[in-house]
Amino acid sequence: MRCPCQSGESYEHCCAKFITSLGTAQQLYPPTAEALMRSRFSAFAVGGASYLLHTWHPSTRPACLELDPDQQWYLLEILGTSGGGLFDTQGVVSFRAHYRSAANRKLKDSLTETSSFVREERQWLYMEALELL
Repeated sequence: MRCPCQSGESYEHCCAKFITSLGTAQQLYPPTAEALMRSRFSAFAVGGASYLLHTWHPSTRPACLELDPDQQWYLLEILGTSGGGLFDTQGVVSFRAHYRSAANRKLKDSLTETSSFVREERQWLYMEALELL
């Protein structure tokens, strides 16, 4: 299965290693803000609400998260990045995420967002949407 984040890799060798290692002794963390954004998109696509909450900064994280079962996330476009590299502590990622209705696959829409991320110790965390279009 190709990774939902559109990296070109298989899901197993891309985002799954971050999502499925959550809570294990060998937990893996995405190395960049963009990689975190990609893994969060994949978590939306596969229903990984616990991963989404875990990778959300505690100061902005909601108490709970319910994913809409009618939204099928199928395409991620990275529009740009600023910072968020291996040696940075802050980053910004702009993206467009496409989804369709599970009930009526012809109903399609997208979400365009510019998001901020911070790295605390080894882990990148989603902070907030800076701009939502």
